[in-house]
Amino acid sequence: MNITSVVELKPNPNIPDISPGDTVKVSAKIVEGERERIQVFQGVVIGLRRGGAGANFTVRHVFHGIGVERTFPFYSPLVEKVEVVRHGKVRRAKLYYLRGRSGKASRIKEKRVDKKKQQQVLEQAQVMEQAQVQEQEQVMEQEQVMEQEQVMEQEQVMEQEQVMEQAQVLEQEQVMEQEQVSEQEQVSEQEQAPENEQVPDNEKS
Repeated sequence: MNITSVVELKPNPNIPDISPGDTVKVSAKIVEGERERIQVFQGVVIGLRRGGAGANFTVRHVFHGIGVERTFPFYSPLVEKVEVVRHGKVRRAKLYYLRGRSGKASRIKEKRVDKKKQQQVLEQAQVMEQAQVQEQEQVMEQEQVMEQEQVMEQEQVMEQEQVMEQAQVLEQEQVMEQEQVSEQEQVSEQEQAPENEQVPDNEKS
């Protein structure tokens, strides 16, 4: 069973795109009991491992002629920050041959990047960000319009219901008035009926 199918992997946003041969400065959290501190490790990226939760990159640093290598996972929250100091120009994906070299032989040529291209890339990224922001604003405006329309419809429905209730109340009042009038007419007819039934004295004689 693959762990990626159970747990959603979230890449560390503090790790930029790096390539073998790049000189990077990695700020990693070190937990010592209840204390935490940040340790900076600077060196050359000699290898990348992609794919899944085990993705990592290896950084090699030479200190007083002794090579020290550390491996940092891409998905680890303990990696506080990664800074690219310089880009290296290499032809291999794994730079393990640097383990057998020292001094000038272990140096890597710097990969020069055209500033114009960098500006174009930055401008394109800014344009994409602005387009995304505009799309989000349009979506928000559409949602607001939809909400306002729904509110208006609900208010109209409420008004119609109130009008219907008032009409029903008026009808009930009219029915009650008609019933009262009919009752009064019946009472008056009943009162007049005994008077009509009385026979005059002339007829009795």
